[in-house]
Amino acid sequence: MKHTLTPQRYLILLAVMLTASVGDTLLSRGMAQVGVVDFHHLDRLWRALFNPFVASGIVLLIGFFACYMTALSWADLTFVLPSTAFGYIVVALLAHFWQHEHISLSRWLGILLIVCGVGFVANGPSLTEHAPAEASPQGPTQ
Repeated sequence: MKHTLTPQRYLILLAVMLTASVGDTLLSRGMAQVGVVDFHHLDRLWRALFNPFVASGIVLLIGFFACYMTALSWADLTFVLPSTAFGYIVVALLAHFWQHEHISLSRWLGILLIVCGVGFVANGPSLTEHAPAEASPQGPTQ
């Protein structure tokens, strides 16, 4: 039986992709404002929590984690993780246009290769079918 995705499940995958992409971008923006964190400046991690970009990024990444767990409850990890690879494009676009990062041609090509690989994953089932396990005559093992 091939598992098909309902519109609600597509929305969950979209939410996984967008919350991770925007959350990571906000986190990057905020940490650029906080400054370099190293063993001599660990106090900056505490200050970072009060930066609005970092705080917003954390909230979105918590939302990502909730959506990610939801997706993993009905699909294989090998389906869920690659299906969110379009987020790489979103991150690259946000970094380029919002954070004014230069993205080299080799990075764009790398992103394109990763996203093209998603096509192979998307054609397969979202959940691997396993043969029913036979009951052990001695009951469950400890």
